[in-house]
Amino acid sequence: MQVLSVSIHVKPEHVEAFIPAMLENARGSRTEPGNLRYDLLRDADDPNHFLLYEVYRDVEALEAHRTTPHFLKWVAAVEPWLAVPRTRVRAQPLFYEGAEV
Repeated sequence: MQVLSVSIHVKPEHVEAFIPAMLENARGSRTEPGNLRYDLLRDADDPNHFLLYEVYRDVEALEAHRTTPHFLKWVAAVEPWLAVPRTRVRAQPLFYEGAEV
């Protein structure tokens, strides 16, 4: 299993366009065969800060995600809207869905 946490800071003037683009990518990601979870979160203290929590079956599923049409469309659209480059943390789960892995 592969877990990816992504932190995204959007320029304030682009937040309203970012949200529907992000939702389209999230919905597409959830249809991928190797995707087990895809959550979009908005920071309660900073409305321009978003977090993604993604879980994939394996490394191959995560890599396949990065080649999908919805992901490539999303990257092309949102990169100019970012206040800073997005940051990612790849992790291995130790406790997932109520069970130790």
